[in-house]
Amino acid sequence: MCLNPKILQSRCLAIVAAVWLSGFSYVTNAEKADREKPINLEADKVSLDDNQKVSVFEGNVILTQGTTKITAAKITVREEKDGSQKATSIGKPATFRSKRDGVDEYVDGSAERIEYDSKTDKVELFTNAWLKRDKDELRGNYVSYEGSTEFYQAIGGSTSANNSTSPGRVTVVMQPKPKVQATAPK
Repeated sequence: MCLNPKILQSRCLAIVAAVWLSGFSYVTNAEKADREKPINLEADKVSLDDNQKVSVFEGNVILTQGTTKITAAKITVREEKDGSQKATSIGKPATFRSKRDGVDEYVDGSAERIEYDSKTDKVELFTNAWLKRDKDELRGNYVSYEGSTEFYQAIGGSTSANNSTSPGRVTVVMQPKPKVQATAPK
């Protein structure tokens, strides 16, 4: 493994950017201009295992690029054999925030664990999870979003999609959409 700090920093940022920022851009329809902005990453510790294709960022991790910000106690990124990536953010809570492209609104999310799979384009939020877009909000103990199909799911008392038997409720707040006024024919 090369310990050159510039190569180390470059590889870390490329992996994190590719996984998290592109992943959250699907979820949030993030501002396209963010992709051209510099990536800033802060952590107390960074570990890379080139053989296992695993990068770990630990200790008050803060990642920003343009309007996108991700915070966590720990972010782990794994590259699969097919080139896809899986990332896990853990925190009390782990959070993200991103401005939507072309509109003046943000998407925010929070959970004790956030997982992203680039192959399935799916974000899962586990334990005390919530996802908010502008004033619309979805809360549960488990919340997922599939970017390719725009499919949302929430489960109240369970921390996984496979175990929905424990008690709990899902909360959804949807604001009324403004009515589109028809223009009178001329």
